[in-house]
Amino acid sequence: MSKHAVKSASERALQYVERTTRIKLQDLRDNPGARSSGRAVKNHHNSAGHTIGELQRSPKPPLGWIWGDWFRPWHRMFPGEASFNGDINLRREYTPLSLLELQRLIDLGWLPKDEPIDISTLCNTKLVRVNPQWRQFGIHLTDEGAEVFAAKVNIEVQWANQMTIAAIERAGGRIRTAYYDLDSLRAAVDPLAWFRDGNPIPPRKMPPHSLISYYADANNRGYLAPESEIATSEQRLSEILEYTRSVPAEQAEAWEAQTKQANQVFLGVKPGSLVSLADRKVFEPTHPALIEHYSPEEALADHLR
Repeated sequence: MSKHAVKSASERALQYVERTTRIKLQDLRDNPGARSSGRAVKNHHNSAGHTIGELQRSPKPPLGWIWGDWFRPWHRMFPGEASFNGDINLRREYTPLSLLELQRLIDLGWLPKDEPIDISTLCNTKLVRVNPQWRQFGIHLTDEGAEVFAAKVNIEVQWANQMTIAAIERAGGRIRTAYYDLDSLRAAVDPLAWFRDGNPIPPRKMPPHSLISYYADANNRGYLAPESEIATSEQRLSEILEYTRSVPAEQAEAWEAQTKQANQVFLGVKPGSLVSLADRKVFEPTHPALIEHYSPEEALADHLR
């Protein structure tokens, strides 16, 4: 006989919970004995092969999940702190894209160097994927490979840090960070499917209150910041990191012509337009009510956080 009494499954499970600091997804494991390769029928069992206590020997859910509710773990139903994962379904995600991968796409001919690069251009390569249904709000251009990046590009992304901005501008390029709401992002990531469905191009909304400060900051190259402040910030960053930043007047005019308006999803196409792939034509709205709806004087802000 063992010195210690045999504990029930619930007592063992409570001991596991007490020893863990916090239930996380990577900590979820099957209970001991929950999975077995086969059923061993012993002599004292029924000759027909039925087990005793089928529920007790059936597969168990991972630790931290409750029978009858497979979609809410304990730390969501009974949180230890009010703010823990409270907004997990509202967080914004950005698909990471490194400067090293961007340089590789340009060298292999997947991306053009002489044309503006935006989220539609990147997603059309089928090598960069953004899914708005997963609350992915665009592309985060990371600074991995900043020391070897040498392509002169005009690129628009949704998030970038100072090292990434410096690497683009050191190579003679231009970078802007712009916000896309989920409706306009669905049209931008797959324009062909959007045009085939006959949907009008939605207007791009303004950033929510929590992101206005980022996209209006010239240091982040936000698309809402004045160009004069961005030029001053470019010179300041070049002096800090000790590289030369000079943009010819012809290049600056070409970049300005390739800049989208704040409510445009596609360059040169007004919001509310219909694109006919069969006729190869773009039909712009002409009725005053449609023009006011798709291009109001006061831009609408995205209500999502």
